Amino acid sequence: MKPPATHAETSEAMALESRHLFRISITLHPILEVGDTPLGQRRVVPVSGGHFSGERLRGEVLEHAGSDLLLGRRDGSFNQDVRLILRTDDGALILMTYRGVRHASMDVSAQLARGEWVSPSEYYLRTLPQFETSAQRYEWLNRIVAVGIGERQPEGVTYQVFEIL
Repeated sequence: MKPPATHAETSEAMALESRHLFRISITLHPILEVGDTPLGQRRVVPVSGGHFSGERLRGEVLEHAGSDLLLGRRDGSFNQDVRLILRTDDGALILMTYRGVRHASMDVSAQLARGEWVSPSEYYLRTLPQFETSAQRYEWLNRIVAVGIGERQPEGVTYQVFEIL
């Protein structure tokens, strides 16, 4: 009889593997400052378009079909709550939603707020995208877990999105 696996053996066997899904660049309209709400400093950032490209799908981010309900927290980090619609190059519509977190030092946060480019190694920007579509050729998206690693840019944001295997 084989002895039970140790914690180290179990952790090693359960290491996450991923596959690149796509790179998405999202352009944004100016921020709408809602203000200091009971939940924190609320901003709404409307999506103005963009594009995505990967081995299995590519297309555009529809303009005026999404926004980020950004919440500035007392600890200086930001919670994202995003809805947008992707249209693939073959015409399928995919709803992409994600929640995420961005945090950085006060100096880096100030640079980002001024619209300056900052190396993504200077801050943490991670998201958990989910997809919803009725297009049969992309129905596999309805059943995956994905992670996005982001880079804030003066005109928007770019993510490398990975399917967790």
